[in-house]
Order: sequence, then C-alpha cells, then structure tokens
Amino acid sequence: MKPKIYSIFYLPNRVITDDDLYEPLICGNYQGKEVEKYLTDHTGDHLADKNKVYSELTAIYWIWKNTQQDIIGVCHYRRYYTCIPEPWYHKVKNFVKHPFHTHTRMSPLIYTTNVEKYRKKILNKQELLSILSQYDAILPARRIFRYSVKEHYRKYHDLRDLQVLEGVIQDLQPDYMDAYDSVLKGNVLFANNMFVLKNEEFQRFMSWWFELIFEFEKRVNTLEYTGYQERIIGFIAERLLTVWFKKENLKCKELQLIYFKKFKNKSYH
Repeated sequence: MKPKIYSIFYLPNRVITDDDLYEPLICGNYQGKEVEKYLTDHTGDHLADKNKVYSELTAIYWIWKNTQQDIIGVCHYRRYYTCIPEPWYHKVKNFVKHPFHTHTRMSPLIYTTNVEKYRKKILNKQELLSILSQYDAILPARRIFRYSVKEHYRKYHDLRDLQVLEGVIQDLQPDYMDAYDSVLKGNVLFANNMFVLKNEEFQRFMSWWFELIFEFEKRVNTLEYTGYQERIIGFIAERLLTVWFKKENLKCKELQLIYFKKFKNKSYH
C-alpha cells in the first residue's frame, strides 16, 4: 500500500525528518523564496487564503482535493507520531509537576528539545503499515480534561460557537447528534486535527467534515474573531473530528506525539 503523511509547515526551513513517508506541505499561501522545493496549499483546488481562520485545515483540504494515496496522514512540523514509549524520567517529571493527576493513561505529548535524538523515534513506514494491518486508523493520544469538553470550550473560547455547531449538525447530519452530545458531556478530545486513515475512510471523513465546516462558516461572522480566536475553524474542526470518530467507532490506534519544543515561538507559528 502507498502511504503518505503530510507534515504541515508555516515556514519551509523546519523539516525534521528526511523519511520519504513524510511530505512537507507549506500551509497558508507562504510566498518565501525557499518554498519552491516544497508542496504548497495555494495551488489547484485550495482554500489557502482562509488560513488565518482555517489554520491547518487549508492544508488538509488541499491534500483531499489534489492528491491520491492508499493511506493518508497529517502531522505538524513540531508534532510527530511515535511508537516509542515515553522515557521513564519524563513520567517521573510529569508526576512531580502534576501529583494529583490521577488517571493512568499515557501523556499525549512527549516534549523534547533534542531534535537529533528524537527524530529517530518518529513513526516510520514499517511501523505504520504494521499498525494499519490491525487497525482502521491512527490518532494522537487522546486529551483527557478535568472537566467536560463543553466546559473546556467555554473556558478558552466562546460557547456560542457550539450552539451554532449544534444547529449545523442537527440540520445536515442529525444521525451524529447523539455522538455530539456525548462528546460535549465527556472529557475526551482528539486534538490538533491529526489522523492517519486508509483512503476509503479518508474520503468519507473529508466529505462529512468539510460539509459541516463550510456550513458553520456561513453561519458565523469570521471577521469578529481576532487574535488566538481567529483560528475558529481549526478549533471547531477538532470537536467535529472527535464526534466523527466517536460515531464511526473505528478501531483506532492512539499514539503519543513527539513535541519539538525548540520550534514553539512566534517566528515558527
């Protein structure tokens, strides 16, 4: 099978791995000179001009409309899947920092500043194919909140967004309302709009996802969102992704993400 994981970038000089499983994809209509050797999301059928609102969704839409593989995945320039267990000393450090964090699931993220050491731990083609011989999909390890997904959204965003989203699902995909209600009342979210899917499921998910996203966009005034909140479509998409996987009940393998901390500053987005 032909797999490809697209690593979404905002600046072209942040490529961490040269494994041909990964295809760097510059997101958001970047116009720098270095971009010529990379794929960009502002060619063909695209939404690149909406990147401030759609965030990584412009790249994902481009992948859907302009590429064809047997297996399609998405990751970010500083977040990569890994099969390697989190080092014991990371777990100890996390326990010291969060001694009252009682659940025993793996931490979603393995933070590191050591690119050379951890690039070798990034999910490779052999590992991916082995997983998908037994599973339908790969997802980032779930985030588990101390409160509900609805309360988490209220804490960091505007709860009226979820009221709009509820109306969209009710009107366009009412069979997903039970899953939507369950996700909002629960405390689990699959963050970052990342996944690996076989093509058949990828096509189904994309059609469903973007139908709802486009309708949500029609029902809100995106110009009212500023700063961090400007990426409203990206935030809504994460909730929708969680709803879809909840409803579809696919057999999913959850993997931790290596988070390369050195790329988290303003110049790296």
